[in-house]
Amino acid sequence: MEKKEWLESVYSDSTTTFVSNPYPKKGETVTFSLRVLKDNELTHVFLRAREYGVEGLHEMCATSEEHGLVYYTADVQIRDPYFKYQFYLVTATGIYYYTQFRITDYIPAEDADFVLLADYEAPRWVKDTVFYQIFPDRFCNGRPELNVKLGEYSYQGYASTAEGWNTPAMEYEQGHNLDFRNGDLYGIIDKLDYLQDLGVNGIYLNPIFLSPSIHKYDALDYFHIDPHLGGDEALIALIAEMHKRGMKLLLDISINHTSSAAKWFNKDSEFFPKEEGAYNNPSSPYRSFYFFGDGNSYASWFGVPTMPQLNYTSSRLRDIIYRGKDSVLKKWLLPPYGIDGWRFDVADCMARNEQADVHEEVLREIRTELKAVKKDAYLVAEEWADCSVDLQGDRWDATMNYFGCARPLREFAGAKDLYNERNQILRAVDSRLSAAQLARRICQFYARLPGAIQQQQFNLLDSHDVVRLHNIPSVRKEALRAALIMQFTLPGCPSIYYGDEILLAGSERSIDACRYPFNWQWEQNADAVAMRNFYRKLIALRLSEQALREGSFSVLGAEGLVIAFARFTRKEACFVICSLEDEPQTVCLPLAHYGILPAPVTADCFGSKVESVVKDGALDVIVPPQTSYLLKF
Repeated sequence: MEKKEWLESVYSDSTTTFVSNPYPKKGETVTFSLRVLKDNELTHVFLRAREYGVEGLHEMCATSEEHGLVYYTADVQIRDPYFKYQFYLVTATGIYYYTQFRITDYIPAEDADFVLLADYEAPRWVKDTVFYQIFPDRFCNGRPELNVKLGEYSYQGYASTAEGWNTPAMEYEQGHNLDFRNGDLYGIIDKLDYLQDLGVNGIYLNPIFLSPSIHKYDALDYFHIDPHLGGDEALIALIAEMHKRGMKLLLDISINHTSSAAKWFNKDSEFFPKEEGAYNNPSSPYRSFYFFGDGNSYASWFGVPTMPQLNYTSSRLRDIIYRGKDSVLKKWLLPPYGIDGWRFDVADCMARNEQADVHEEVLREIRTELKAVKKDAYLVAEEWADCSVDLQGDRWDATMNYFGCARPLREFAGAKDLYNERNQILRAVDSRLSAAQLARRICQFYARLPGAIQQQQFNLLDSHDVVRLHNIPSVRKEALRAALIMQFTLPGCPSIYYGDEILLAGSERSIDACRYPFNWQWEQNADAVAMRNFYRKLIALRLSEQALREGSFSVLGAEGLVIAFARFTRKEACFVICSLEDEPQTVCLPLAHYGILPAPVTADCFGSKVESVVKDGALDVIVPPQTSYLLKF
């Protein structure tokens, strides 16, 4: 396709800059806009929609001109709850077709169409939030009297241990997920001042329900908070204090499986009487909650016998988990608790296996039930691959954005892809993600999501399930900085894994090594202080700049190991430039495409000196080796 400047300037999306109401009601009339550099070649613009399956063409009129950009608009009534559209750009010699992914000179497939969701209950507060993920046992000990004691109990053949706070995390073979450091919810309350000073206004907590392990993904009882973390009353106190400070709380839960020691299953009678659970009592009311076969065999998550999988063909299980007034998921959303959302563990596996697959049905039911209780509850799924099918407005609000954020950014920074590193053959391939590949991987994912859902993705680099990026030797300091800048400027909300802001110790040997106890002597380390200050600035920029919170997103260029993209509104623009090249590079910013009068810039948002030259209506930025900039206009 021939390169034309006006064609490269074409832009629209589903943000407030281009749609009068990104969250319309069914039947509402919405004004759609598209902007482009003024050019005589363009003769007509159409918005092409699919309305109840039938193609509809709406001609757009040039209604205004600002700084050389012409705005085309059309008023369309939203009759379809899932309103899909693309644009036709007409010239005397041909037609160009514009979807979220790209512009083509042939009629494209519709999988990357723009999408507006009618009557969608969106958690609109999310785009104004920066989350901080806490692994409770390893963050802060507030009340020593709550501590798990050495040998207090045995679980799966191993005894609990109580380690010193500064003792590094143990490998599973040594600690068996019973090596407690005894962080608790009161410790989190004690450190809210620290978190607010950092700038975060949301917390994502790994599971806190009654469980014998440090990670607590193997719940014994979903209806109570583990007493070693402070019990139900500690959660009430934490939420009350957070909400008083204007902070949000996201709780983590695994309702795909329970522990084999759970009250409902109770295989080895470690914590409940033998007759209590389904394993030893075929007439147990919980028997239908699991998949039992011949000889008391049962289905479990990934074949792990200590994690029996829940059976959602059971209507009673659905009532207890999410449908009933006093169900698990509703209980914690309602007073006296009032959490702000849920993160669902192993959401890709939930409610499906070889015996039964009710995955889609259960996901839709969960959404309907929880939104009826709390319209703006944030529903986040753990998904590592392309899960766009579950992000179309009828299931999850967001995914932990491994696919469109963590995986490509980590690989661009010099780490192995999080999936490929699991396989010995794939891991051995010495490949490096280029900037062009990075851009395509990010854009292909976002292009398959409705606009409203793009803006609420849960963007992360690290978590309790992956080696911390800064602990990987192949990741250079400037590559880490580049990845962080991109994480904080992509559409969605950023999440910081506890301790990343102080370069918390660990290694790349296993995920156990990403769960070190927080170092509360961080101020004694100059590198930790410098990194925390960098995070504070990133967070402040994210929360103060409208363009970064809810603006449009456009990749400007990606070549070699250099990528540049923009976040912008009608009034302001922020440009990200990240270069991991070892030689100086020149990056051209086509400011005219954003209605900006080109002028030299001498410093970026972090105070770094910038050399730039105005050239042919654009701005050439000279980027030193291994350098990243965030520029504001």
